[in-house]
Amino acid sequence: MAKFIVVYHRLPFEETIEDGKPVLREPKSPNGIIPSLKSFFQFFDQGLWLAWKKVPEPAVGKLLPAQTMTVDGREIAVQCVGLSDTLVDSFYYQTSKAALWPILHSFTERFDYDSADWGQFREVNRHFAEAACLVADQGATIWIHDYNLWLVPGYIRARRPDVRIAFFHHTPFPASDMFGILPWRKEILESLLSCDRIGFHAPRYAENFAACSRAFIKPAVSQTKSVVEARLQQRGTLLQESVYTSALSVGKHTVRLDVAPIGVDVQSIAEVATHPDTQAQARALREQLGAEKIILSVGRIDYTKGTREMLLAYEALLEKREDLRGTVKLCVTSVAPAPGIRTYDDVRADIERLVGSINGRFSTADWVPILFFTTPMGFNELIGWYMAADICWITPLRDGLNLVVKEYVAARGAQPTPGGVLLLSEFVGAAIELDEALRTHPYSTRSMVQSIEQAIAMPDEEASTRMTALYQRVSQHDIRAWTSTVVQLLKDGTEPGTMERAS
Repeated sequence: MAKFIVVYHRLPFEETIEDGKPVLREPKSPNGIIPSLKSFFQFFDQGLWLAWKKVPEPAVGKLLPAQTMTVDGREIAVQCVGLSDTLVDSFYYQTSKAALWPILHSFTERFDYDSADWGQFREVNRHFAEAACLVADQGATIWIHDYNLWLVPGYIRARRPDVRIAFFHHTPFPASDMFGILPWRKEILESLLSCDRIGFHAPRYAENFAACSRAFIKPAVSQTKSVVEARLQQRGTLLQESVYTSALSVGKHTVRLDVAPIGVDVQSIAEVATHPDTQAQARALREQLGAEKIILSVGRIDYTKGTREMLLAYEALLEKREDLRGTVKLCVTSVAPAPGIRTYDDVRADIERLVGSINGRFSTADWVPILFFTTPMGFNELIGWYMAADICWITPLRDGLNLVVKEYVAARGAQPTPGGVLLLSEFVGAAIELDEALRTHPYSTRSMVQSIEQAIAMPDEEASTRMTALYQRVSQHDIRAWTSTVVQLLKDGTEPGTMERAS
């Protein structure tokens, strides 16, 4: 039986077959959700990670035998809920990606109600909840992650009133008029309100959740208002809230809302960024690319990432500024989606068409304006690219947080002479922490052209001053600080389901 359980749809390792036998490997990058969550097991005894695994039909819903892995010298158990190919396709690729994801990111035109099978979504969430109840010791803490497991808290609470249930929402949480488009809004909110704690990356997301709860669940009343810490109140930031609802009560049960933006492993990134091999890689890249200004964009194929809008702005820049042709190069890594996610097929085709069109229009015998690839990079290689890039152009149309921007700051700010310019969308959760970045409006080609021109023309001294300030903040609020904060919240002594007095 486990005292601390992380419930997340993905496994905490990469499983490959070598010589006919399964081999478990660590993720390539120390950043992201998986490495961050693994670090929590050092603070809790008897930890277990619960994920899914594809199985034949007879094993669907079954709790598969445990595997063990070592994290920070401590062995933790990993168990999987068996899901069929049909359930995975319906629950993850269709309902989650085609129906829920668009609403979370405020893309109503992408909402595909007819692709959703809410019955199968419920079934998968119920399987996860039943498995968590089976492995949870008396009074255990069960920590559930992300929107595709929205219904798990409600199913657990109905069966195990003794456990503490926490949830972390890694995506944006939309305003009530947007969330209300989901026909299952009440069921989702009732489940989440059965948690003891819910974490968000930005104050606006927490306040949006509170507003949705008040709009669609009666009664759900605000108990307290908390002033947001100073670092989350950067001037003019779109997602900034000076106060947010920190607790909601339904009957005698209270759920606390926390704002805790995740950080990156600054120490690991700095060690790689300052290593002679990485420095040599960066110099080789600059020589190979042969551009005075290298612009890097790192993301994946997804309409939320704003890659199409960025490419159109870059095209407009080259049309406007003939003097930049041959002197700048945009390097775009946009990782292809997992096989089975068909909702992004048109996005990928559009991006590839645009890249081809721009390169066709502006290329010369010795210069191609865009270098584009869809295969993921290894961690060390990516840090080398960060070091080579004069500008990091990250302008999603919506993004819950975005760790790439913090990785770039950690790499460039660790140098003896910090440099590099971060060009950042107003609609990215991390923007509330990174005031010294150049912020731009990703829906406006004109705004982005002006911003990239400013980034290209920025004097080295100004870039260094900005990057130094960014690095100090990202270092102060790194992954270790985030872990320490969330561990304290998860170990809060308040008993499950107890009432919090209004302040």
